[in-house]
Amino acid sequence: MNSQTVVLGALAVFALGFRFYGRLLERVFGLDPRRATPACRFRDDLDYVPARSWWVLFGHHFSSICGAGPIVGPALAIAYWGWGASLLWILLGTVFLGAVSDFSALMVSLRHRGKSVSEISGGAIGARARLLFSVFIWLSLILVLAVFVDLTAQTFVHKPQIVLPSWGLMPVALGVGILLHRRRWGLIPVTSLGLFLLAGLLVGGQWLPVALSPKIWILLLLGYCYAAAVLPVHILLQPRDYLASYLLFGTVALGILGAVFFRLPMQGEFLHSWQPFGELGSGPLWPMLFVTIACGAISGFHTLVSSGTTSKQIASEAHACRIGYGGMLMEGLVGVLVVVSVGAGLSTGRHMEILKGGGAVAAFGEGFGNLVSRVAGGYGELFAVLALNTFILTTLDTAARVGRYVLEEVAGISNRYLSTGVVVLAAAALALPGHWARIWAVFGTSNQLIAGLSLLLVSVWLASQRRPVWYTLAPAGFMLLTTLASFGYQIYTYLNRPQPDWLLTAISLVLSGLALAFLWDCLKKLLPSGGLPTAGLSRD
Repeated sequence: MNSQTVVLGALAVFALGFRFYGRLLERVFGLDPRRATPACRFRDDLDYVPARSWWVLFGHHFSSICGAGPIVGPALAIAYWGWGASLLWILLGTVFLGAVSDFSALMVSLRHRGKSVSEISGGAIGARARLLFSVFIWLSLILVLAVFVDLTAQTFVHKPQIVLPSWGLMPVALGVGILLHRRRWGLIPVTSLGLFLLAGLLVGGQWLPVALSPKIWILLLLGYCYAAAVLPVHILLQPRDYLASYLLFGTVALGILGAVFFRLPMQGEFLHSWQPFGELGSGPLWPMLFVTIACGAISGFHTLVSSGTTSKQIASEAHACRIGYGGMLMEGLVGVLVVVSVGAGLSTGRHMEILKGGGAVAAFGEGFGNLVSRVAGGYGELFAVLALNTFILTTLDTAARVGRYVLEEVAGISNRYLSTGVVVLAAAALALPGHWARIWAVFGTSNQLIAGLSLLLVSVWLASQRRPVWYTLAPAGFMLLTTLASFGYQIYTYLNRPQPDWLLTAISLVLSGLALAFLWDCLKKLLPSGGLPTAGLSRD
C-alpha cells in the first residue's frame, strides 16, 4: 500500500461520514436554524460574540481543537503497534466517536445558554455530578496545559527559526481583531493583510532565530496563556486562531499533495505487535493504542472547546454540523497525514532512531519533509514544525480560557484575573520540571475519558428529550471501558517500577474515582427512567 491509497481512502471515508452520519445526527438532535443561538441572545462582547462568518469560526474552532495530540500520538503508536492499527482507529474513531462527541457537546451547549458540559451536568443529572465532572475536567485541563506548554518550549528549542512567526502572529491577530470588530473593515481585505504580514514573519524567522532555555519559554508561554484567557475572545483568540488556520490548512494541503502525487510506499508492518514493551506509554494494543492517539480519533478536550467557546460564538444552528462534526473530520485528516508522513516518509529503523533521539515532533518533521520534498524542497520539515507549534499554541490559549470558565463555575469566582491566575500557576507546577513524556499516557487517558463522560451526559439529555440515545451511548460505553482499563494498567506499571511513581499513581486513582462516581450518577438517572429510546425524533 502507498501514501496515495491511504490519503484518498481517508478522504472518501470522511466525506461519506459527513454526508450521511453527520446529517443523521442533525435529525437526532433536532437542529433548527430558526432558533436564536446563545451568541446572539446573550451577546456581551467578551465571551458571547457571534462570529462574522461561519468560516471564521470554523478556523478558530479547528485551530483550537487541533493540538499536538493528532501528531505526537500517531507517531508513537506507529512505533509501538504498526501503521495499519493506528490508521484504522483514526478513521473509525473519527467518524463514529470523535465527531459525534464534538457535535453532540456543541448541540447540547447551544440548548443550554452556551454553558459548558460540566455546568449542564448539574441540571441533567444533579449537583454532585456537576461537581465531580467539573473537578475532573479542571484537573485534565491542567494536564493539557502542562504537556502542551512543555512540548511548545521543546519545539522552540528544536527550531528557533519558528519563534518570530509564532510570537509575531499575536500582535498581527490583535490588529486583525480590532479592524474586524471595531473598525468594521471587510473580512477579505483584513484577512489578506493578516496573511501578508504572516508571510513576512515566516521569512523574517529565517534571518532572526531566537534561542532561549526551555524553562524561559515555559514561563513566557504561561504568560501568553494568561493574557489570552482574560482578553475579549474576539480581540485575540478568535482572529489569532482564524489566521493560524490558513497555515494549518496549507500544511494539510501540502501533505495531501505530496502523498497523492508521489505515492511513497508505506514502510514497516501493518500490525507488528500486540503488546510492545520497554518504552514509556506503550502496553497492550487495547487499551493503550486508543489513549496514545490522544485527539487523533476522539478527544474530551474538543467537547470543552465545543461547549466552552464555540457555542458562545456560533451565529446559527445551521453551522453546527459543519463546525462540530466537520472540524473533527479535519483533525482526523491531520492524524492520517501523520501516519503517512511517518509510515511512508521514514524507514522503520529511522523512525525508531529519531523517537529515541529527538522525539515524536522530530519524527513527524523529518517524515513530512521527505513526503513533500519534491514540492517544498528543504523547507518541508521547517514548515511542519511551525504548523505543529501553531497547533499547540492555539490549544494552549483555549485550554487556559476553558479552565477559567470551569473554575469560575465551580468555585463561584467572579474575578477572571484571579481564576486565570490559579489555572496558570497549577499548570506551571507540572510543566516547569520539563517531563512531558512522563505524563503523556495520563494526559491521553484523562482526555479520552472526558469524551466518554461527555457522551454519557449527552445520552442522559437525549433520553430526557425522548430522542435516540444509542448514537452517543454506544461510543460512551466503549470509551469509558477503554480509559478505565488504561488507568488500571498504568497504575499497575507505576507501582511495579524499581522506584514507584507515586504522583502519577495518585493522579490516576483520583481521576478514576471521580469518573466512576460520575458514571454511577448517570446510570441512576438513565436506568430508572426506562427510557433509552431508539426511535421517535420528537420536538424539544
